[in-house]
Amino acid sequence: MNRRVTKFGEKILKEKTEEVSNFDGELKQLAADLVDTMYEEKGLGLAAPQIGISKKVFAIDMRQRVNTDVPCVFTLDGKELPLDLAMPLVAVNPEVEEIGEYVEIAEEGCLSFPGVFAEVERSAMVKMRYFDTDGIGHELVCEGLFARCVQHENDHLSGICFVDHLSQKQLFKIEPKLKKIKRQTRDFLKEQHKKTV
Repeated sequence: MNRRVTKFGEKILKEKTEEVSNFDGELKQLAADLVDTMYEEKGLGLAAPQIGISKKVFAIDMRQRVNTDVPCVFTLDGKELPLDLAMPLVAVNPEVEEIGEYVEIAEEGCLSFPGVFAEVERSAMVKMRYFDTDGIGHELVCEGLFARCVQHENDHLSGICFVDHLSQKQLFKIEPKLKKIKRQTRDFLKEQHKKTV
């Protein structure tokens, strides 16, 4: 089911998420909703807080990337797999570790910050241990855009948004856009509140 994406200014985006303890039908539904919403919004990844659920879960599909000429380099459980077999990837209770010294600076955006883009420094390679929705453990090693995406989505699970990585100078440039989104979010939430009262 396609869900509404939470926007900058909503409290849930700043909160730490809860570990998943039940690998049940509810979790599978959450995973399906994340994937459906990610496709609907044409995103590369989406974390549970972005659909209003405070759980340690995110989804990624690297087939959604704009530049498919750049190869997507990764191993899953020690094997190189075709993207179609590995995607969409739903990570439950992920633990992400940066590997090596290399960092890359590249432009990022976020579905919770429509129209806002900025350059963010990230580790060029990461290792992620996570569970799938059946509770089976996996290990992913990835680099480049895939690694960036994993770090971006994993940040959401700790209440960190990509703008939290920016310098004062970068923030100053995008401040008008941020204020506009925050205003729209506040107005939307007020309207929702009126409907429920």
